[in-house]
Amino acid sequence: MHDLSGKVALVSGGGRDIGRQVSLALAKAGANVCFNYFDSETESDETKKQIEALGAGQVVAAQGDMTKAADVAQVVKTCTDAFGPKIDILVNVVGGLVARKTLEEMDESFWDFVIDVNLKSVFLLSKAVVPHMTEGGAIVNFASQAARDGGGPGALAYATGKGGVLTLTRGLAKELGPKGIRVNAVSPGMIATAFHDTFTKPEVRERVAGGTPLRREGQAREVADLVTYLASGESSFITGASMEINGGTYFI
Repeated sequence: MHDLSGKVALVSGGGRDIGRQVSLALAKAGANVCFNYFDSETESDETKKQIEALGAGQVVAAQGDMTKAADVAQVVKTCTDAFGPKIDILVNVVGGLVARKTLEEMDESFWDFVIDVNLKSVFLLSKAVVPHMTEGGAIVNFASQAARDGGGPGALAYATGKGGVLTLTRGLAKELGPKGIRVNAVSPGMIATAFHDTFTKPEVRERVAGGTPLRREGQAREVADLVTYLASGESSFITGASMEINGGTYFI
């Protein structure tokens, strides 16, 4: 098991689904976890309870819209007020499809919103957290298989935002590497979450899962395990990488 004892981790979108599992996994490894949520207060309360029940790292929940610089600053302040000025790990989970719309169906406000949720949030949080990081710090961003293959029907804006996350990850890895800070991304494929419960038809999920070499969807816990590895010292010579976790549906 990876040892993150004494580390402080900030997880955006940590209140539910993959973000919850990431928060739990980091706490199990010994980290003190400050996780952010936006409108999922009930789910975030449950996440906090589950982390506290572990009896491992401490936990703080912070509400905020990660597309707004003022909210980002407040979340970072909540984290540093609770655990001190140093933040060792940042995991940018916040993102989402929002809705399936083709180019013809999209207007400018929809495009801007999807890009802000998936890409601007990563920029704002990284900019706010990096001054609190020192050598050995790690940032893990969430991209998507959609960034590689363009996404499914109506996912143009989402795929574009996640493609931007991949480029931002590589650029930050170069910029922050001399400071001893690593920046990587994970690119999930079909993972069993409320995301697909909402946006993907059951027959599509069944077809995609059946078409993977492993013949199933991934689990949020499996993604969280990968994130924990990338946040730990065991991955100390990995930076600028995107780790694919899709059951073999897409290779690079």
